[in-house]
Amino acid sequence: MTDVKQKKEDVKMHLKSLRQELKKMHMAVTEELLLPQPDEIKTLMSKMDQLLKVIESK
Repeated sequence: MTDVKQKKEDVKMHLKSLRQELKKMHMAVTEELLLPQPDEIKTLMSKMDQLLKVIESK
């Protein structure tokens, strides 16, 4: 697999993971009226930053 294809797959996997975590967080907020913990948000922000670095490195 070429480097570009590998990066594309990495980005897709990161996006899928972020989407799942955000969906869980959204469900907790809308259905259970629970706000996410600050560390959960920080973790997601960190993952988004990592993804941005991968995308910008192209």
